[in-house]
Amino acid sequence: MKIVHIITRLILGGAQENTLITCKLLAQRGHDVTLITGPAIGPEGELFEQTKGQDYKVITVNKLVRAICPLNDTLSYFQIKKLLRQLQPDIVHTHSAKAGILGRFAAHSLKRATKIVHTIHGLAFHQYQSQWLNKFYIAIEKSAAKRTDFFISVANAMTAQAIAAGIGRPEQFVTAYSAIEEDDFLKPISEERKRDFRRKYGIDEDAIVLVTIARLFMLKGHEYIIESAKQLSRQYDKCIWLFVGDGNLSDHFKQQVRQLGLADRIKFTGLLPPGEIPLAIQSSDILVHCSLREGLARTLPQAMLCSRPAVSFDVDGAREVVNENTGRLIEPKNIEQLTKACAELIEDEGLRKKLGENGRESVKEKFAPETMVDTIEAVYRKLLKQNKSVSA
Repeated sequence: MKIVHIITRLILGGAQENTLITCKLLAQRGHDVTLITGPAIGPEGELFEQTKGQDYKVITVNKLVRAICPLNDTLSYFQIKKLLRQLQPDIVHTHSAKAGILGRFAAHSLKRATKIVHTIHGLAFHQYQSQWLNKFYIAIEKSAAKRTDFFISVANAMTAQAIAAGIGRPEQFVTAYSAIEEDDFLKPISEERKRDFRRKYGIDEDAIVLVTIARLFMLKGHEYIIESAKQLSRQYDKCIWLFVGDGNLSDHFKQQVRQLGLADRIKFTGLLPPGEIPLAIQSSDILVHCSLREGLARTLPQAMLCSRPAVSFDVDGAREVVNENTGRLIEPKNIEQLTKACAELIEDEGLRKKLGENGRESVKEKFAPETMVDTIEAVYRKLLKQNKSVSA
């Protein structure tokens, strides 16, 4: 098959990692794959390096950026349309909000037999922004849905939310959990490397580390973790909180931590390369994830692959991996529940071990690259079979 994937930007992020794994495996399976993307602008880090030496082609559309800009968006639309006319793909598969809209409209406007697929990694509308903005996003998504043959959701929760908003029909959806390059997480890391990692951030060998891997950005929930750390740090002398990531709220949180007198208890690693994420998790004891809005945070199954229990706010697809057997699911913004769940795991090493082992078994197959790409490839084949049936 001739397949074109379109994504807004190749920054460090779940949607981007998912897309690169998909392109890589589809190309390895003999398909002709092209990835169209905008420049990787932002403090989050970029993944362009991972496209080098692969069997698929990458084309950069320079005006394709995340922020809404009528001029840039119009130029990007026409460039994408021109590229698709040249490439003449069997399948156009879009990812992320901006590329999802422009890519689907451009593909549909060519009036070819091309089938259009869109992956919902997360939805642009949510309860933490104004009602008029949500109505605007829903209207655009509904319009794009009319130009979409099939949707792939990274969690059942995404399908339910889209259908509830009137986007697509139930028979157009399938869930393909966002794949993780599992070997790096399943492979045990030496005690020496873990000691060195801790030493780098001034963490004692016998400390219990609660790690958070997320952009330092609004709605990622770091403020709730800091609030719970204020209480837990008085209760447990040997606890350290580790924030992995960067973002526009980095300075704000660092200043807050200093003002609270918690600079020796809450550590910041800044941006880590993707290859060091397994080391960060395996050097820690508990994953804490308090994002208020997420399709299905990859950090949850990543922690489980490392046999670490997860504490997460009960948002979007979190409950599809976190339960009483793999960690603790808590009410969003509920600092009392967050503090209690963390305390339970801090105090009980046996429970941490048991939940971690259960988590590993529960996600190994579900988040394997082959599992995800098998589902995606089956969708493509089904759509192209429909094409042949119609033409026959």
